[in-house]
Amino acid sequence: MSARVPRNRATGRRPPARRRPRRPGRRRQRAEDRLIGLLIAAVLVVGLVVIVVNWLLAHWWILAVVAVLAVSAGGAWLYQKQQRARWEAVRARGLRYGLAQLDTLHHARFEDAVRDLMHRDGCRDAVRVGGGGDLGADVKATDPYGRRWVIQCKHRRDGLGGSAVGTPDLQVLNGTARQVHGADVAVIVTNGRVTAPAVAFAEQQRLHVVDRHILGAWASGSRPLWELLRAVPPPRRPTALS
Repeated sequence: MSARVPRNRATGRRPPARRRPRRPGRRRQRAEDRLIGLLIAAVLVVGLVVIVVNWLLAHWWILAVVAVLAVSAGGAWLYQKQQRARWEAVRARGLRYGLAQLDTLHHARFEDAVRDLMHRDGCRDAVRVGGGGDLGADVKATDPYGRRWVIQCKHRRDGLGGSAVGTPDLQVLNGTARQVHGADVAVIVTNGRVTAPAVAFAEQQRLHVVDRHILGAWASGSRPLWELLRAVPPPRRPTALS
């Protein structure tokens, strides 16, 4: 039997039982172990870094060789990049198409040719967007003067013998070029014929028509398209001549 705890004579109550001191919990112990592990790892990392730095200082010529190789590799990469850009510029400036060559193209490749010609003229962002749901735009580009071009392409495999571009084609361009695509210059390009009513409608609505004659001069020459068209909007950006 356990010994009975004597009562306090003054109060008649038993004294409170003593509580045993609690040992540190497992979570606290784990946290301390983790902290110790991190400290040991940090010491090892610092020691390794010191060893590597001392070794490199003792063998400084290795750093010099690595630096020379890195500079040489970077210089070679930059030179090749500049050469590619230079040759691309030369190729773009020398891009030429004959009308007979354009006639044989697929309509999608005809749009590619128009895009490439705009790029040749200095429109670095020229892109072909033609396809289903293009809303009247096959090629978009921004010229060096800040003007936004929206171009609708109409390819005729038979050239002048194909169906003529009519007023309905220009009405589609007129309805979307400025309102939807934000065009400053709205253009329709064809290797075929354009009806007289379509030309009159284009003049009324400030649209530009690149017919077979203008297309031939543009594709086979070196002048940009805006030098071959009349009444092109003024530049948005200041130029050296302004």
